[in-house]
Amino acid sequence: MTEIQLHDTATRRKVDFRPLDPSNVRMYVCGPTVYDRAHLGNARPAIVFDVLYRLLREVFGAGQVTYVRNITDIDDKINARAAESGRSIGEITEETTAWYFEDMAALGNMLPDRTPRATAYVAQMIAMTEELIAKGHAYAAEGHALFRVRSYERYGSFSGRSLDDMRAGARVEVAPYKEDPMDFVLWKPSAEGQPGWDSPWGRGRPGWHIECSAMAADLLGQSFDIHGGGNDLMFPHHENEIAQSACAHGGAPMAQVWLHNEMLQVDGRKMSKSLGNFFTVRDLFDRGVPGEVIRFVMLSTHYRKPMDWTDEKAREAEAILRRWREQVRDVEPGPIPARILEALADDLNTPEAISRLHALSRAGEVEALAAGAALLGLLGEEMGGWAQAPDVDLSAYGMLLAQARADAMESKDFARVDALRSALQEAGVEVRMSKEGIELLPGSDFDASKLDALG
Repeated sequence: MTEIQLHDTATRRKVDFRPLDPSNVRMYVCGPTVYDRAHLGNARPAIVFDVLYRLLREVFGAGQVTYVRNITDIDDKINARAAESGRSIGEITEETTAWYFEDMAALGNMLPDRTPRATAYVAQMIAMTEELIAKGHAYAAEGHALFRVRSYERYGSFSGRSLDDMRAGARVEVAPYKEDPMDFVLWKPSAEGQPGWDSPWGRGRPGWHIECSAMAADLLGQSFDIHGGGNDLMFPHHENEIAQSACAHGGAPMAQVWLHNEMLQVDGRKMSKSLGNFFTVRDLFDRGVPGEVIRFVMLSTHYRKPMDWTDEKAREAEAILRRWREQVRDVEPGPIPARILEALADDLNTPEAISRLHALSRAGEVEALAAGAALLGLLGEEMGGWAQAPDVDLSAYGMLLAQARADAMESKDFARVDALRSALQEAGVEVRMSKEGIELLPGSDFDASKLDALG
């Protein structure tokens, strides 16, 4: 059996992955808060943990792996969106949840085995909160239930923070009902018009952190194998999950291994609305960038390194995928090559796996190329519609470019060649020039009107 190694955030080192039960491998990943379209940064953990899911299924068996990714449909951002739009909370969450599933599928992600919604697990959240209060790890105050952070001596060790330093560095006004500034909310009152449920502490709704602990315990057990998410969740979300889960379950560790992906940048800068470089997955689709291309760009950077999105990377990815798809057309995939499996088993080294796919492509090992790419969620038939070239005759432009190149070989002035090539590329045409000749391939964003000036 292939040996998998993963970088465990909790121990800050690469560890051998040994599931608690090889016949029942369990993974929980924090999912989206559904109040708007998923932005490009939301796509990264979905893709990263989809590849891990595929790897686990390949190594342990498809029927031996359970992947849970939650939907947060209780949140103040959702409440605010409902208030400003005049739409109901249910209408907003139903619509945005459907958008999320649609966009993630278009990126080539498999649907997790379970996608629980927080609203369906409020009873379990109340029960866990009651358990924490009964054990002295939480307390009720003014309609709230709060976790008593000082009751968990290891609090802060996961994210590498000192509780005293965190307390001293706090800059927010402390609610008068808190015993300690660092205590966090498990349950809070709901105002008129806000979603609420009856509880021992009055009508209210759960805090954010308790939902993942309650859903993971209900669906995967008190201890399971892998917990994942973006590294922006390490503190306070995952730190709080670890504390409340351990205290509720007699000290049992919530997860054996914790994985976190790094954040996304755009053209070398953090993605931000204020910088004007913020866009959603759907924005890219609308600009003609295929989901498979987005996936390839994401996987070209190791998940533990910042991922820099650029349009140039997308163009390069599209050219590579077109070439590979041409190679594997009408080819039945062979067995997954050991070299691809080994790369992914080494802490999901997707850049190395892609490098080895390039080697298979150059060697003409097309059955192996198709099989290895499939393990990464690439080159599947269901993802290939974008690569179907438009039915257009570009032979006249090919002759025009060929003549310009022939003239340039005589005059040593390649300005005309460069101008023609740039115009064709601007129109969405991939230009392949070699000693054997010139090949023009219209892309998914081909725009014939941009070629009118070439005559």
